[in-house]
Formats: sequence, C-alpha cells, structure tokens
Amino acid sequence: MLIVQISDMHCGPMFNQQMFRTAIKEINAMSPDAVVVTGDLTEDGIQSQFKQAAKELKQLKTKKIIYVSGNHDYRATGYLLFRQYFPFNQVTELDNTVIIVLSSARPDRDDGEVGHRQNLWLENTLKKYKNHTKIVALHHHIIPVPDTGADPVTIIDAGDVLRSLTKTKANLVLCGHRHRPWKWQIEKTQVIHAGSVSCERLRGFFLNSYNVIEVKNKKINAKLKIVGGGYVDFNDIIKHREILQASDITQHKSLTQ
Repeated sequence: MLIVQISDMHCGPMFNQQMFRTAIKEINAMSPDAVVVTGDLTEDGIQSQFKQAAKELKQLKTKKIIYVSGNHDYRATGYLLFRQYFPFNQVTELDNTVIIVLSSARPDRDDGEVGHRQNLWLENTLKKYKNHTKIVALHHHIIPVPDTGADPVTIIDAGDVLRSLTKTKANLVLCGHRHRPWKWQIEKTQVIHAGSVSCERLRGFFLNSYNVIEVKNKKINAKLKIVGGGYVDFNDIIKHREILQASDITQHKSLTQ
C-alpha cells in the first residue's frame, strides 16, 4: 500500500502554485492508495483561500483523500468553512491499515490541543484496531522538531497523547505544522514530520517536500520526496546536517536522483 502525506500548502500570499502542481503531477504518477493532507491548507482561513485549496486539491488522482485541519485554517472563523470544502473522516480503513485523524486545531490559536475526551477516544479506537497497521494523523507536532527556532506551538497535552500512542502501539504518526521534515522513533511508534509542499516559508530544510509511505506486511518505509527532485531517506536527514540545510537542490546529488 502506498500513502502520500502532503502538508502546509498555505494557499494565500506565500503559496507557490507552480511548486504545488509539480508535486501533484509527481503524486498522480505514483497512483497512491491514499493522500493525507495534514493541515494548513490556507494561510488565513478565509473563503477565497479555501476555494483555491479545493480547486488545487481536486487535481489529485487517488482512491482516498484524508483531510486534517490546521491552525491557519481555523483563523478568522475558518473552522466554520473548513468542513464545507473538505470532508472530515476520523477513521479510514484501507485493507489491513487504518488511518485515524486527530483534530488539534483550535480557533485563533497557534498552539494545538487534542483534549481529554478525544484522547480517550483515540486509545479506545487504537485498541479496536489492534490487528491493523495503525496510522494517526494530526496537524500539530507532538514532539519538538530541531532547527525550527523557539517552539511554543506544540499541542499543550502532548505528553498525554504520546502516552496513548505508545501504550496502544500506534505504528506511525504523521504531523505537519513546522514546515520541517524530521523523524523520531519512540518505542515502537514512528513519528514523521512533513515539510511544506508549496509554502515559501520553510525552516531548516529549505526545499519544498512531501512524504511517501509504503506499508507492506505491517512494515512501514517512509521517505522524503523533494518536489521536482529525488528521494531522501529520513535516516540520512537525521545523520547528515548538510542535507538538512540545503538551499540549492543542485548542491546534493541525493536530492536530484
């Protein structure tokens, strides 16, 4: 099974349409089983930006698109508009894989919160799917990301959520928000952070990117895909700082192959 994660489009003043459409062309060529969009589809949560995001995302050719709201989408009462344009399904079953969505965005707040009731629901749902490959998607990061500056905008109940994820042996967590690709391994749970697919505001890794995840026999292999470039293994990203700080794709052969 092939799953693609894109994040932080930011339709608005910093949206790079050419970059996004290049990514769409690449993704469609992969014929993924699902695309997970982990939030911040808009910059300001206003209707014109939601319309633009919906128009751009309609170009995706995949069996299933899973939408997650971000903090920028909930600005200016954008929380009233999000579900008009993008369906919200908290549980999606794909063969022996389940993708569970958490809502961490709150109106006019940059930080996130899962909340006690949703966290209990998460635990119970993960237990229900104990024999599946379990993927959890949310916008905010539950673990701080290196090279992103001061970080007051994680979810405020990150400890509780992380305990629930490891307790129930979630296989993979997909996060966005910081515009910086990274990977953590916490016990048996992989936590993958996405960069931005099309926003000009980047941190630490100055190339637009998205994540490509292969699930096979309950094993998960996630790689970073540079928009218009090559694949980078997350382990290489962690080990080689010169790749992390790349601002010119031609500097590194691994990014163009």
